[in-house]
Formats: sequence, structure tokens, C-alpha cells
Amino acid sequence: DILVDGQQCDCDVVVTCQVGDPVPLEVKLTNWSKHSVGPFALTMMPYQDYQNGVHNYDLQDAITFVGSNTFYIDTVKPTKDSVYFGALLFLYTGDFYLNIKFHEDNCSRELPLSWLCLPSVHIRATEPV
Repeated sequence: DILVDGQQCDCDVVVTCQVGDPVPLEVKLTNWSKHSVGPFALTMMPYQDYQNGVHNYDLQDAITFVGSNTFYIDTVKPTKDSVYFGALLFLYTGDFYLNIKFHEDNCSRELPLSWLCLPSVHIRATEPV
């Protein structure tokens, strides 16, 4: 589950926020399997989509994280969840997207490390009223 500014997000929702106001982020990972999972690294990467196949990830002048954009998750037990909080601060107006990835970080496995990517979150930063 992903909440941006208290709003549940999915691929069809555009969340609107104001430039200069911190936007709270909440990402909840729920383990619905019968086995414990982890460890993971949760990474959030903002970008702009130029609608021509180009994604601009070089946004340090437009967006900043309040806190870290990477969180480490040790283990999530069956039927339990793990919730991570952060915030974004938009410095300019525009349409932005947030790429959220879980990277499996278990070196004891023989299989290659894997990524679980959630659908991108669409955030529109507007001028304050």
C-alpha cells in the first residue's frame, strides 16, 4: 500500500500537492505468504516522464527528500506488515512520478538478487493558492 499526503495511490490516481509543503509518504509492505521474507531495501526514486520514452531522474533542483529515500527492512513475518514513512518537498511545479522498488538483499541465497517494482505514483506539484 502506498499513501501520498494521506491519499491511497494506485496507477490511475494523480495526487496534487503544493510547492514548498512537505508531502508525507507512507509505504506498507504486507507479507501474505506463509514464510518470513527479507531482508529488503526499499528505494524511492522521483522522476519526470517527458512522454517520449525519456525519464529524467536528475531532479535534485526540483525535489528533495525529507529524510532518506532508502529504508532497510530486516524481516517481515507471515501475515504481518512493515510500514515506512518519509516526505517529499517539491521546489518547482510540474508532473512528477515516484518509482518505488524493493530490492531483495539476502546474500545467503544462490539465486540472483531480485527487484519488486510497484506501479509508479503520479504527483502533480502546483503553485500555492
